[in-house]
Amino acid sequence: MVEMGQERRLLLHTCCGPCATYPVLRLRQEGFAVAAFWYNPNIHPFSEHERRRQALWQFAQAVDLTVIEEPGYEMVEFLRAVCGREAFRERCRICYRMRLERTAQVAREQGFAAFTTTLLISPHQDEEAIRAIGEEIGQAVGIPFYYERFRRGWSERGRLAKEHGLYRQDYCGCVYSEWERRCPPPR
Repeated sequence: MVEMGQERRLLLHTCCGPCATYPVLRLRQEGFAVAAFWYNPNIHPFSEHERRRQALWQFAQAVDLTVIEEPGYEMVEFLRAVCGREAFRERCRICYRMRLERTAQVAREQGFAAFTTTLLISPHQDEEAIRAIGEEIGQAVGIPFYYERFRRGWSERGRLAKEHGLYRQDYCGCVYSEWERRCPPPR
């Protein structure tokens, strides 16, 4: 548990509206003042990026959630970072680091007590890698990474996403994950 005294402002990196549902409600139950942070240069194509961003805003309006958006769309930087390292898990660790580094920087700049990510809810993500990278970045930046097993709320996430009528995607976000989803390797 992150010790923060009276100040319990937490910046939640948010990959999409559905994945924000359970963590936001859970963190509020734990007494955190949560703000969502939108920074996802991995999501491709841009139309998909925008659908997911709009779903986050839809949920945010329904539950009175503050959203901080990183301006722009840094897809080129993401592709450069993973070029030559496109293999599943290897590219994912690069992606986690990219998004969590920016989240930690914004959290520090804006006076949050800690940061975390909705990526921790998905059984399709590498929870151990996310935690290790988050903790490493938190130590380097000087702001704690808050870890909780949000994955236990995966089914609740699905129920809440339906309840709020949120767009639900069927791939992680990057062009590689979409390709793997749509074009499984030959047997």
